[in-house]
Amino acid sequence: MINQDLFRLVPQVFRARGWRLYTEKAKERSFRLIDLWQYGGRAILGHNPPGLLRAFKNSGERGLLAPFPHFAEERFFKALAVLLPNRTFRVYENEDYLNKTVSQAQLEPLQWRPFLDKETQLTLQSAPVLVPVLPCSFPGAPAVLALDPAGRLPGLPSSQVLSPAALAAAARCIYDLIAGPDRGNPHFLKIDRAVKKSPVWKRQGIYLYYAGTAENYNELFQHFLEGGFFLPPSTAEPAILPGELSPGEEAKLAALIEK
Repeated sequence: MINQDLFRLVPQVFRARGWRLYTEKAKERSFRLIDLWQYGGRAILGHNPPGLLRAFKNSGERGLLAPFPHFAEERFFKALAVLLPNRTFRVYENEDYLNKTVSQAQLEPLQWRPFLDKETQLTLQSAPVLVPVLPCSFPGAPAVLALDPAGRLPGLPSSQVLSPAALAAAARCIYDLIAGPDRGNPHFLKIDRAVKKSPVWKRQGIYLYYAGTAENYNELFQHFLEGGFFLPPSTAEPAILPGELSPGEEAKLAALIEK
């Protein structure tokens, strides 16, 4: 859950490109932030991937915004099957409905993220229920349960009928994720060295997990923000390394991590 008090510390954002946020910190100048939250992982491919915008445009021009049956649903399920093979899926209109469904069915799903380390992936492969964090950086993106077809999971409602525009855009994002494996292998040597020295940060692939106290995190959040980096506004979510950093940005981030 987002800490709204921390979230309110972020200056107003007027543009987002890739993994950078451009804010109006003062009237006389703009202030750029490197986004380490990435909308909880939904913007892991960046905030304006061309495939996403194109899918929305094509659907919008056809008026395919209202939720009704459409072949975009079949395409979306096919994309999910490529991403997470040997699973069946339930698709719902939002995370609130998904969480309510999970609670009523007394399930304890595990969260799946792209580009996790091999050991974690092996653990998740045997989980009966997964909640994948999909690279869909827009409100109204489908919320998905990925189920082991061999498991008995009574009480789960059928998938809801969703907007064809949302489904087409989400399918495009999944295929872009599959086609871009280099996103999961950033080479940041300075950051690696800084993490090894840090008492509170642990790195797994592109993810940085915070191991300190919540009280210290509030101060850390502000410190990173002042340095030009937007941490997740919650300790429940990992920081995510961006797809690119300039040498200067990497050095600055490494210095913040090491402190």
